Amino acid sequence: MTCERFATGASPLHGADPRVKLLVAASFSLAIALLSHIEAQALALLGGAGLAASARLSPLELARRLGVVNVFVLALWAILPWTTTGATAAQLGALHITREGLALSLAVTLKCNAIVLANMALLSTSTVFSLAHALAHLGCPPKLVQLFFFSWRYLHVLEEEYAAMSKTVRARGFVPRTDLHTYRTYAHLFGTLLIKSYDRGERVYKAMLCRGFTGTFWLLSHFHLHRKDLVLAAAASLFISAVAGLDVLGPWR
Repeated sequence: MTCERFATGASPLHGADPRVKLLVAASFSLAIALLSHIEAQALALLGGAGLAASARLSPLELARRLGVVNVFVLALWAILPWTTTGATAAQLGALHITREGLALSLAVTLKCNAIVLANMALLSTSTVFSLAHALAHLGCPPKLVQLFFFSWRYLHVLEEEYAAMSKTVRARGFVPRTDLHTYRTYAHLFGTLLIKSYDRGERVYKAMLCRGFTGTFWLLSHFHLHRKDLVLAAAASLFISAVAGLDVLGPWR
């Protein structure tokens, strides 16, 4: 996920310190996950939408990614309303839809979309390399930082490899069906992909050893806080405090 692909233009968030954006994203996500009242959750969703708007993200790409997330949210709407115990709000045959189940489904929807919008706005406006660099500066374990960076880097390589193999089998007349031949073909594809990924990992590791890699990525450049970074941190802190305060006070009377 890079800002060049996901954004429609430069925004103030693009130039913000990745360390600040990571801390804001983590704080926002934790605070929103703990909300219990609908008013605070709705305000959090507005805040996430505001961040997404200020980041100038591509509307089509934003809608596509939100659609993927909400597919799982819709699955919860199909399960929670009639599996959560509580007062009956409606009845469909033998199914009793409870108020508590509907409230829980709505809470999950609001909080999930708020967190996703905020994280896309904050993290999609930085490159993966700068985020890994920021994680290292924030004191994350080096092995976790390296795992994050290499996983992202070679996930796309494996995706391209799988696409090439899929084109190869289709060129030989393969048409997916619900039969044993299709299952066997996909098993061979994934097995071949696993072997190729292992071989590529070995080659990359040996190439890094030849270049003197000892398990440490040295940070040759450093981030510097600017006034806009402090403004972002202060604004995020005020908003999170306001949402948390509204949640503590409870619903409006």
